[in-house]
Amino acid sequence: MRFPLVQTGMGWVAGPRLVAATCDAGGLGILASATMTLEDLAEAITEVRRRTDAPFGVNLRTDVADVGERIELMIATGARVASFAQAPNPALVARCKEAGLFVVPTVGARRHAEKVAEWGVDAVIAQGAEGGGHTGTVPTTLLLPQVVDAVGDRVLVIAAGGFFSGRGLVAALAYGAAGVAMGTRFLLSAESRVPDAVKDLYLVTPVTGTVVTTKVDGAPQRVVRTDLVDHLESQSWMRALPRALRNAWAFRAETGASLRSLLREGRAMKHGNELTWSQVVMAANAPVMTKAALVEGRTDVGVLPTGQVVGLLESLPPVADVIDGIMREADAVLRGWGAPDSTPGG
Repeated sequence: MRFPLVQTGMGWVAGPRLVAATCDAGGLGILASATMTLEDLAEAITEVRRRTDAPFGVNLRTDVADVGERIELMIATGARVASFAQAPNPALVARCKEAGLFVVPTVGARRHAEKVAEWGVDAVIAQGAEGGGHTGTVPTTLLLPQVVDAVGDRVLVIAAGGFFSGRGLVAALAYGAAGVAMGTRFLLSAESRVPDAVKDLYLVTPVTGTVVTTKVDGAPQRVVRTDLVDHLESQSWMRALPRALRNAWAFRAETGASLRSLLREGRAMKHGNELTWSQVVMAANAPVMTKAALVEGRTDVGVLPTGQVVGLLESLPPVADVIDGIMREADAVLRGWGAPDSTPGG
């Protein structure tokens, strides 16, 4: 990793091609495993290894029944970074650290950063409300300095939510971050596996064209505002429950999970995230509805997770150009700050 840029582990998006391209360009690519079976993950890691010799990471959910097996697979195959979508527990952190993995959970609040720092993580990704997918309510400009002040002397802090440019990178560094993590910017790249027609929909979305909704899976999630999302917003959770049950069954078939394992994961989600049982059932909506849009291109029945920066992106450059452009702009900003003052009397 030559540059302080992280490509986040976006479900159905961050596959081997995107991860390898990011790593080869000098960033840190993170493979999304939440939507993969254990066997799929093994094949994906092998494919990343075939494409690049650079270090890479794997994003993990802590509420899946086989999270321990996934960590052991990472250790065995040489994946270097364990990225957690939720706060890992102390035992998972200890196992990762024992094996020499670099541990990076994503946090949305100062107290969460303080808790995981006590457990010995190496870094945190502090994601502000501008970020895509599941997100919090505190803007990055307020969350980032809080987290830096709280844990910056113990762990690296990586900023996320609203970043896509060299100017943004410099701003994050000024706040005390060690770098930035980006999802939407990498989703809208040439190597992203998202269908071109869906990428085109993203590119015409304005800054005001996103919404944070809890009607997809019960948790706040930023998505492109579409007719489907407006329809979901108008429904009560009781009316949405049949769709969620169908999606839960579809996700079981997709992953090959047994009903017993789904119930076990549901209990873990309920306990770990303080969800109601209705929210646990609703949670099956997210992977199924996201896959419908991002893999199958069926935006009429699927959702489009995105950060607010989507309204500022106008092209689909190769990842190498994304990273090179960000670093060039950041360098130009810093050089501009260091230039002699040429104003009269300066």
